[in-house]
Amino acid sequence: MQSITSGAVDKGCTLHGLHDRMNPVLEDNTTMPVPQITTLNDLFFRIASRANPRAVLWQDELNQWQPLSSGQIYQRVRALATAFLRFGAQKGDRIALISENRWEWLITDFATLAIGAADVPIYPTLTGEQIAEQIRDAGCHIAVVSTQVQFEKLKAVRERTFVEHIVMMDAPAAEGAIAMSELLAGADALGSTRDPVFDALAHSVEPHDLATIIYTSGTTGEPKGVALTHGNFAANQNIAPVDFRFDTTDACISFLPLSHVTARALDYVMYNYGAQVAYCSKFDKLPEAMREIKPTVLVGVPRVFEKIRQEVERRAGQSPVKKRLLAWAVDLGSRFADVVYDGRQPQSLLWKIANKVAYSKVREAFGGRVRVFVSGGAPLGIDTARWFAAVGIALWEGYGLTETSPVIAINTPLRHRMGAAGMPIENVELKIAEDGELLVRGPSVFGGYWHKPSATAECIDDQGWFHTGDIACIDTDGFLFITDRKKELLKTSGGKMVAPQPIENKLKNNMMVANAALVGDRHKFISALIAPNFIALEEWAQRQRIQATSRAALVADPRVVELYGELIREVNGTLANFETIKRFRVLADEWTQDSGELTPSMKIKRRVITARYAAAIAELYADEATAHGEPAS
Repeated sequence: MQSITSGAVDKGCTLHGLHDRMNPVLEDNTTMPVPQITTLNDLFFRIASRANPRAVLWQDELNQWQPLSSGQIYQRVRALATAFLRFGAQKGDRIALISENRWEWLITDFATLAIGAADVPIYPTLTGEQIAEQIRDAGCHIAVVSTQVQFEKLKAVRERTFVEHIVMMDAPAAEGAIAMSELLAGADALGSTRDPVFDALAHSVEPHDLATIIYTSGTTGEPKGVALTHGNFAANQNIAPVDFRFDTTDACISFLPLSHVTARALDYVMYNYGAQVAYCSKFDKLPEAMREIKPTVLVGVPRVFEKIRQEVERRAGQSPVKKRLLAWAVDLGSRFADVVYDGRQPQSLLWKIANKVAYSKVREAFGGRVRVFVSGGAPLGIDTARWFAAVGIALWEGYGLTETSPVIAINTPLRHRMGAAGMPIENVELKIAEDGELLVRGPSVFGGYWHKPSATAECIDDQGWFHTGDIACIDTDGFLFITDRKKELLKTSGGKMVAPQPIENKLKNNMMVANAALVGDRHKFISALIAPNFIALEEWAQRQRIQATSRAALVADPRVVELYGELIREVNGTLANFETIKRFRVLADEWTQDSGELTPSMKIKRRVITARYAAAIAELYADEATAHGEPAS
């Protein structure tokens, strides 16, 4: 087995050893202090200790940004925690949290943690049935919901849970719930007054205490509750963000679902370093929020960056002049991509001209002030990383899982390699099993799934190694590369193993493709299901004067089929013969989280897709024994 430890990852790197990593030297030879925490409550008290009048920003009903000070955060957390105690909550209890990203999510989270309870964040897009299953499994007696819609979903299934009290963020509260505003009444008036009894209770929480149960999205099976402790989070928070040198001048927009560990961990990092967090509750408000907040830090899942690239290309395509200009700029920028990815500005005069007329316009779409771009939550295609580097943006990829709190490896301004998931953080050990699976061990790795000892035993062996389910390799310099999911590898009837994700990423690089899924396990050849980017496709169809009365008619048009056939032929030209796509089907559907094909981190649910499109897949392989030649629809 190939293995790597914290001592090995520094080979050939700028920083050497754990001490230097924890105390990086700045250009003026001063040392940047790095905040250390042992529990998430330490992080909360760090927020409270700062006299920050604009620690958090949120939008009111008129879409105006309103501030929340560090003092208000402390008093509101204290007030809500006191209410939970009145409801009978005790240390070790679980409290459900069903909400979009908003300031009340922060208050609920820290109020729960302060009393030694654990919160159970639940995606607000889930159905009532799914919500009931998670709340019942976690044994929650208190639930906090955001809106009337969430309340009604819970109300309909409440009798199948243990919930006794429901707190509602929106006011007025529905009958059967209590308004959070009522529980927080008078809190702001207390100003900087501290409550020693409350503080002592929060300080009594220890690293081994349970902090949260996060139910995995279940890409390959039944969701399981990942039980993470305060110590798991703290171990990751103390190490993972150090190289980025965040400080009080930074700002980020919290828009990825906080029920997902990546978004939650990012917000914790920002709070830890005194940066400003602006809550964006709806994804369609993100472009406006970026223009108004002008964040310095942007963390997104790969699909966010893929869609931004597609939108840039789509808009440029509306004008022949802009299309040629973008093509020229990207071609020129690709020659300097390595320089950009290394954090330097090319000195070429042509590059500077392209930067002014093209690259700067792309950065303006992010608010124009972002200095740190990070992609996480799913594998980032190297083509996407190269494209962003070609337009002057270094997009750092990171890798981790809910079970690892979450960061395992990350590219940073100090240590990076394009295409890699990054350099493993210092306090984790990695090992590659004989079958290529990545194994991880360290203080940020969870202790097991909630009430599922058999599932825990399947993924954590007797030596404490967590089996990630990801196929990986480690290069000679210690950089980690994730190639695919172990359970998602496709094995053709000829015995060839095909990793679908890299090929799907190649397809998604075309602005005409919103999503793609390869199929062909145990079949003679590989095929593809394609969900179009209908905005781009319909614009293209209009230019081609294609008359279609429905999306089904549009994707069946021979000219559309040929368009996607050409796209697949281009991708096939980059693949080994056994990987090539022999047949495909353009679908009349969009895949979304709400419709069930995507997880909250925008990864495809392969099992759902193969079941939903079983008939279409069967047609692709109807004459499998005699099939050969060029891609066919």
